[in-house]
Amino acid sequence: MEFRKQALNKLQAPDELDLPVRFARPQGWLVLAVTVVVMAAGGVWAVVGTVSSTLRAPGILTHGQGSYVLQSPVAGQVTGVLAKAGETLPAHAPLLKVHTADGDKVVRTIAAGRVTTFAVTIGAVVTTGAKVATVERVDKPDAPLLAAVYVPEEQAATVPQGATVDLTVQSVPTDRYGTLRGRVQTVLRAPQTRRDIATFLGDDQLGADLARDGRRVLVLVRLDTASDTKSGYRWSSSDGPPFRLDSLTGATAAIRLARQHPIDWLLP
Repeated sequence: MEFRKQALNKLQAPDELDLPVRFARPQGWLVLAVTVVVMAAGGVWAVVGTVSSTLRAPGILTHGQGSYVLQSPVAGQVTGVLAKAGETLPAHAPLLKVHTADGDKVVRTIAAGRVTTFAVTIGAVVTTGAKVATVERVDKPDAPLLAAVYVPEEQAATVPQGATVDLTVQSVPTDRYGTLRGRVQTVLRAPQTRRDIATFLGDDQLGADLARDGRRVLVLVRLDTASDTKSGYRWSSSDGPPFRLDSLTGATAAIRLARQHPIDWLLP
């Protein structure tokens, strides 16, 4: 009943029209001013400022000319291996000796290159057309390496030529020697299938691994050279690893994309 009486008294009292009306406290004006300043600064930054982003993708260190699978032109038994894995040979160099029904035959390289793997050993029986070795196309042992990086097809258009690249090499401890430095040399716009990658690298397993999440686009990265490091290339650390790099070593590339204004993300 007490609350009801107070409510009735309030209704019967005249309006207090002569009292000043306070629209906002001083603290409210301060908050409003700060909000306006922050929004204005954000708008200016969205138009004038720039933001860089990084695209990560798997890759392989290679000599950039691809590999080929050497097939036996004859059927018979392997009686001699005339080269070593890792050896760089000229075109038409003897690689294997095979005993056939017509006598001993020599299997030779097709083009100059580095023998990366042998698929047969002494005593193995091969048929005509059987894979006997994989040869990476390279003219000389000290030819510079490149990084073959496979980026997702839908992101390839964002990769600019000349972009800086940091490569984390599988055989090099990053915490001790840092990352390998390079720049985008070429972006091959045609998408690569699993078979295309396997043919270029000469390895079916690499093709399956690199194309696991769909079709990829090949980006060739030129590595920055340095005369004062053991590897011959420039690293984020001062010296890099105390050994040379091997071809067909796995790596993960971090490609720095072109800087953009934040407002570009909002505009169609």
